[in-house]
Amino acid sequence: KAIELANLNKDDIVLDAYCGIGTIGLTLAKDVKKVYGIEVVEQAIEDAKENAKRNNIKNAEFICGDAGEVALEYKKQGIHFDVVIVDPPRKGCSELFLKQLIELSPERLVYISCNVATQARDMQLLTQYYDVKEIQPVDMFPQTTHVETVVFLSKLNLNKHFSTVSDNR
Repeated sequence: KAIELANLNKDDIVLDAYCGIGTIGLTLAKDVKKVYGIEVVEQAIEDAKENAKRNNIKNAEFICGDAGEVALEYKKQGIHFDVVIVDPPRKGCSELFLKQLIELSPERLVYISCNVATQARDMQLLTQYYDVKEIQPVDMFPQTTHVETVVFLSKLNLNKHFSTVSDNR
C-alpha cells in the first residue's frame, strides 16, 4: 500500500528512512532512479546490502546511522528526494529527523507506523508543511489491538496559501 500511495516514477529519488533490512526500498527500486536507505542497526544495514546484492539491485544505497544525522548529510551533499518513506520504531521519528525531513522538503511523504499515538504526534508537525491525502489502516496482526497505518502526505504549496490569504485581505 505504501508503494502504491507513493505514486512513483522512473526519475524519482527515494529516501527509505528507518529502512531495516531494506524490504520497502528494495521492493520499489525497480520503479525509481535511486533509493537511499538509512537504519541505525548495523546488522540490518549489512542485511540490506546483502539483499540488494542477491537481488541484483544496483540503484540502492544503504547507510548505517541516525536517520536525522544522515538526512542532514544528504542535504549538505545536495541530494534532493522526491519521495520519503518512513517506517520508524514504535517511538516514532526522532525530532532531529523530522526537522531534517522538513528541510529536505520532498514532494511526497509516506509514513508507515505501528503506533498511531506517535504517528499522530509526528503528524502535528508534518501537517504544517504537508497535506494528508490518504490514511489506510492495515490489520497485520488479526485478533490483537495492533494496527499498522499508512499515511500519504503531499507537500503544501505554502506560497499559494500565503498569496490566497493576502488576496482575501
